[in-house]
Amino acid sequence: MELIKDKKFGGERPLFGIKNVSLENIEIVDGESGIKCCEHINCDNSRFYGKYPWWHVDHSVITNCYFAPASRSAIWYSNDMVMRDSVIDGPKFFREMKGLELENVKINDADETFWKVDELKLKNVELHDGTYPFMFSKNIYVDGLVSDAKYVFQYCQNVEVHNAKITTKDSFWECDNVAVYDSELNGEYLAWHSTNIKLVRCHISGEQPLCYMDHVTLIDCTFDAECDRAFEDCTNIDASIKGAITNIKNPISGKIVADKVGSITYDEFAKGHDCVIEERA
Repeated sequence: MELIKDKKFGGERPLFGIKNVSLENIEIVDGESGIKCCEHINCDNSRFYGKYPWWHVDHSVITNCYFAPASRSAIWYSNDMVMRDSVIDGPKFFREMKGLELENVKINDADETFWKVDELKLKNVELHDGTYPFMFSKNIYVDGLVSDAKYVFQYCQNVEVHNAKITTKDSFWECDNVAVYDSELNGEYLAWHSTNIKLVRCHISGEQPLCYMDHVTLIDCTFDAECDRAFEDCTNIDASIKGAITNIKNPISGKIVADKVGSITYDEFAKGHDCVIEERA
């Protein structure tokens, strides 16, 4: 594998079309499309400041690298990529990709990041600020995520999340086949209009969680007191709640069991009354 080390590159497409190359301690200082249409690239201890530096690059490993705010939209249309131990300050990363793995990565502007990614694996990743990360992505596995970005996981399919702390609103909207384990889900309107959602040992906070859903399963989950109007217009509920839930409103079908139910609301807009709601003895 050819080695390119201790160099700076600028201008238009300085490393276009390279293959089987190891990059060490390089800088992309300005210009556009520094690394484009490339294959089998390893990149370590490098810094990226120019626009769109990593497009159409297949089979790559990026370690100990830094992407500055100006490197926006840096990594698109690149398949079979691994990134470890890196920091990203630019928005709109990782789009239209298949086979992407991140470990120990901090993204400080998660605006429109992870769009239309298939086969995404995250381990110990932080997402801060920005809107709509993970939009339209599928086949996602997460173990260790801290996120305060807005509107995470919308229009996603086949998602498994472990050990996450997600603070947002409108998370997991219009999703299908989601399982979340041992996590904190903080924010309003959790998982509306989604199907086949399973939450296991999760803590839920925020108003009106889990509404307009079909096939929602909760196992040993807990709710903050502000979680009112839960399960509105939901069908096929199977919920086991530890502790109390403040209010349940207009569930259609299934079963909800909690240690304590503060109140149950069925009003003139209820679409069914076939949900069994019980307190544990």
